[in-house]
Amino acid sequence: MATGRDTELKKELDATLHARRELGEEYDSALVESFLEKVDQRIDGAVERRVRRQFAEQQMSAARDARSPHATDSWGERFGFGIVSLVLAIPLSAIGVVNADLPGLLITWTGIVGVNAVHAFRSTPGLLDALRGRRKKHEEDRWED
Repeated sequence: MATGRDTELKKELDATLHARRELGEEYDSALVESFLEKVDQRIDGAVERRVRRQFAEQQMSAARDARSPHATDSWGERFGFGIVSLVLAIPLSAIGVVNADLPGLLITWTGIVGVNAVHAFRSTPGLLDALRGRRKKHEEDRWED
C-alpha cells in the first residue's frame, strides 16, 4: 500500500524519467544526482523525525520515572541522610539530657531512630515487605526444627 510520501517520490521519479526522455542521455548524471538528492532529503527528514520522536520518548520516560512514587533514592542520598542525622544527634542529645536527663535522651534518640526508619522505608519501597518475609521465613524455619 502506497503512502503519501511514496506517491510524491513516485511522481519525482516519473518527472525525472520524463525529463530524461526529453533532454537525452547527456543529462543522465545530472538528473540522477537531482533525484538522489531528493531521496537523500526524504531519508534525512525521516531519520530526523525518528530521532526527535525517540528523544522525546526518552525524556517523557525519564520524567515519568522521576515523578513515580516508587523511585528509590540513590545510595549517596541515604548515606548522606544518615550522616546528617548522626551529626545532628550530638547537639540534640545534649539538649535532651540538659532539659530532661535520661528520659530526654531516650525521647531524642527515639525521634532520631524514627526519622531514619521513615526515611529508609520511604526510599526503599520493598523494605517493609522484605522484613515481613524474613520474619515469616524465620517462623516457618522454627516450626520445621
